[in-house]
Amino acid sequence: MAAATEKAYIGMGMEGAVARWYEKTTRRDMEEFRRLAARLSTMLPGGGDVLEVAPGPGFLAVELAKVRGLRVSGVDVSRTMVELAQKNAKEAGVRPDIRLGSASKMPFASETFDLLVCRAAFKNFAQPAEALKEMRRVLRPGGRAIIIDLRRDVSMEEIDRYVRGLGLGIFSRWTTSLTFRFMLLKRAYTVAGFRELLKRVEFASAEIVPNEIGMEIRLER
Repeated sequence: MAAATEKAYIGMGMEGAVARWYEKTTRRDMEEFRRLAARLSTMLPGGGDVLEVAPGPGFLAVELAKVRGLRVSGVDVSRTMVELAQKNAKEAGVRPDIRLGSASKMPFASETFDLLVCRAAFKNFAQPAEALKEMRRVLRPGGRAIIIDLRRDVSMEEIDRYVRGLGLGIFSRWTTSLTFRFMLLKRAYTVAGFRELLKRVEFASAEIVPNEIGMEIRLER
């Protein structure tokens, strides 16, 4: 884990009550996690090793671990999130290997994984280029990475429409919108900004596809 003088994330840490609030909020996205897990699993029809970087409470890692033939690992800098992910996995009857660690210094050997996914977390990394280098390092030759995150240039009207669709209560809807406006959008990348970042890491191929309020970065080692 990174030393206090080299904090691995930007902003407030996701520990304690903050992490539990995040778990409660993102639990409402279970259908999205299931759809994403189903899509990712088609990239490894014969099974394989999958890593989720910053799995948070572990909902996607759990859904991936339910897919026969997939061996799932995760690494998160938050001790509370690791504990929540392990708890949620146990309750679901699966056993992904969720470890404490930094995205910029992962506790895995080189060329360990066939597929890597990082959802809604990359914008928070304090050392984004190092995180990309680590993603490349832990992927096997031909392995793929999928990064899904917010776009900085998305409008607040689009954000508000998205938040309304989450089915949150009035207070949670208000706090979620404020979080997007004053924290998340400021940290997010534009498509052009992410392309510049990718110039610092040698992936065999890279594609950026904008979506509703974010973008999906598809990389191959």
